[in-house]
Amino acid sequence: MNMEVKLWNDKREREMYDNFAELFAIIKATEKLEKAYVRDIISPIEYETECQKLIAHFKTLSSTLKDTVPNIERFHDTYKMDCPAALNRLVTSGVPATIEHRAAAAMSATTSAAIVAECVQNFITAMDSLKLNMVAVDQVHPLLSDLSASLNKLSILPHDFEGKTKMREWIARLSKMGAADELTEQQARQLHFDLESSYNSFMAALPAAGT
Repeated sequence: MNMEVKLWNDKREREMYDNFAELFAIIKATEKLEKAYVRDIISPIEYETECQKLIAHFKTLSSTLKDTVPNIERFHDTYKMDCPAALNRLVTSGVPATIEHRAAAAMSATTSAAIVAECVQNFITAMDSLKLNMVAVDQVHPLLSDLSASLNKLSILPHDFEGKTKMREWIARLSKMGAADELTEQQARQLHFDLESSYNSFMAALPAAGT
């Protein structure tokens, strides 16, 4: 009976050390893979396939070892592994770098699309307001400020983009006037013309900017 318990304990202990060795090997292999990818030694497709396998093995193994190795970073430090890229990939990120990059690009594209929609809305609102004869400074100024702010958020537009420059000029002009002052008919026509011209330039700039 005692011998059986001893054998069972030995077997369990041996399994634990086998798992430790496997965890050690996965971390080391991931570190090598990350370095190979960064140095362009392997293709993104090869990297992604291998990395997904290692991450899957790591998740399974770390789940098995959660009681024995509750902290992977401590395991890494205890065995002086020096594998920061592997820790980042396996513990922090949990997905291959290629997938991270695609997600970031998609997020960036989504953000840009939202800002473009905001700019279009602000252009149309400003032009419509002038058509409705909303020409008081305290009515026009906030609309142009919103438009200017949304144009500045869109990194694909150059600093000297026509719309940005004209909006800055108009905002500066309005700032010198009183809140209750109104644009003259000539000023309102000029502002509407500048808005329309800037809007057309804005729409033309989008395909060239790769959106």
